[in-house]
Amino acid sequence: MQGGNNDESRVTLSRLLNFIDGIWSEACGGEKIIVFITNYVDKLDLALIRRGSMDKHIEMSYCSFEAFKLLAKNYLDVEAHELFAEIEVLLREMQMTPDVAENLMPKSDEEDAAEVCL
Repeated sequence: MQGGNNDESRVTLSRLLNFIDGIWSEACGGEKIIVFITNYVDKLDLALIRRGSMDKHIEMSYCSFEAFKLLAKNYLDVEAHELFAEIEVLLREMQMTPDVAENLMPKSDEEDAAEVCL
């Protein structure tokens, strides 16, 4: 972890590790999942991401066109649309996160969901 000074960072890291250990102790006997999210895994102290502190690391990649089509199917029940070709080109040109799905949710029952959302 990076912070103002090294001592503050070590204290903060120590508290975080103790917190995680405390949650883990209470979770024994029951199933619990703790999720930590960062855009800067390379800046995290190795003690924080070692096995035993965080056992499963999942990289969330950018949205591919295939993933977008699945989102369109799930949210809009659309398997093909005239805008798909343009969307495919745009997704190749830019890096879009999977939270693009929030834009595939119709805002009202009256709108043409596929046309407006896509």
